[in-house]
Amino acid sequence: MDIDSLASCFSGRTLTHPEDTAPFLIDWRRRWQGRALAVVQPDTAEDVARIVRWCAEHRVPIVPQGGNTGLSGASVPDASGRAIVLSLARLTRIRAVDPPNETMTVEAGVSLARAQAVAAEHGQLFPLSLASEGSCTIGGNLSTNAGGVAVLRYGNARELCLGLEVVTAEGELWNGLRGLRKDNTGYDLRDLFIGAEGTLGVITAATLKLFPAPVAKITAWAAVPSLSEAIRLLELAQARLGARLTAFEALTPPCIALLSEQLPELRWPLSERAHPAVLIELSEFEDEANGRAALEALLEAALGKGLIMDAAIAGSLAQSLEFWALRERMSEAQQRAGRNIKHDIAVPISQIADFVRETNAAIAARFPGVRMIVFGHLGDGNLHYNVSPRPGPGDDVLALEPAINALVHDAVVRFGGTVSAEHGLGVLRRDEAARYKSPVELDLMRRIKRALDPQGLMNPGKGLGDFGC
Repeated sequence: MDIDSLASCFSGRTLTHPEDTAPFLIDWRRRWQGRALAVVQPDTAEDVARIVRWCAEHRVPIVPQGGNTGLSGASVPDASGRAIVLSLARLTRIRAVDPPNETMTVEAGVSLARAQAVAAEHGQLFPLSLASEGSCTIGGNLSTNAGGVAVLRYGNARELCLGLEVVTAEGELWNGLRGLRKDNTGYDLRDLFIGAEGTLGVITAATLKLFPAPVAKITAWAAVPSLSEAIRLLELAQARLGARLTAFEALTPPCIALLSEQLPELRWPLSERAHPAVLIELSEFEDEANGRAALEALLEAALGKGLIMDAAIAGSLAQSLEFWALRERMSEAQQRAGRNIKHDIAVPISQIADFVRETNAAIAARFPGVRMIVFGHLGDGNLHYNVSPRPGPGDDVLALEPAINALVHDAVVRFGGTVSAEHGLGVLRRDEAARYKSPVELDLMRRIKRALDPQGLMNPGKGLGDFGC
């Protein structure tokens, strides 16, 4: 393949030396590693279109890549070496900020943290918030329909996007960057590309929703008797706080024990660590004192109803960050403890306590040498249901992965849930998701894939689009 002819058709960088391409060929978890003809980094959306046209002409597969922080293997190529990696790292312009319309338009390579900062500079809020926000990018966030800790109040990435610019699989540039809340003029093409993991086209820019910035965020940490009481506490918080309730996160006792083992330097709000904990965040838009009083009243009412055992409200921003560190460093604690089996699932909130109790019991009965590390976004029904080896020597827990996956995901579906809530399918959940989808659903997805990517060159082998193509 003549890579020189590819390099000559666009402005930007073409990387072919193994030392230069290596970081782009392995995922963040270091679980999937592939090969590529080259890694290309175009400077503009028009350059992306030229690259895609070249690939279509030469029948070269394309793997779009943002910050390469995904957890499902969607952003790295397979081992064939036939594909190019299309890195959007140089598409970093802030094209427009429109405060009266509460929108901003940014290119796909803009990091989530920078998008948040630009919004803040204009006195507004872009609320998408993830642990990887310093390195993940807007293009990747949209391609995986990222969630994060503020979905309860603001929705996931799909709800935060009004318009897209996309290069199609044939190299056409579609400009759908309309900052409109209402546009009833046909099929919503935007929603086809959001969450498609680069299997239908390449997102090059997006028009994002902004919101009024709160005057304060007030954070509380509470110990609860069980997940059942945590859900009742959530109901009470929603009734009392309404739209001010921004986040409602939960950690089960094994998570708390793991954090204490692996990150002993962390500061804890409460001495009580034997029961589940919830992290509550309230966004106050008028007066911080009113928000603090509302959160105090909620906790007093919850204590009276037996929904909490003890609670603490952060007295400063630094203390709030300490509370959040206990939630956000869970991945680090798991990584330090060794390999584990991750599940990013969602079930109806009303079913969470029963799901966790029954699934924990089934796994403990069949695999007594593991422990369940269950935490996540209780407020929107998304749990990270992970299975970890107990401390000390033992069998490789990953050898148990197929059987544990089947047990967990069968339970998820039985409780009316999904096997991927916010991480996407990639290659990790591709085959399992196909097993649970109805024939009609799979057929509709295949038809969309064939219509928009007739050569099957866009991120092949990822998601559900390739089935039957």
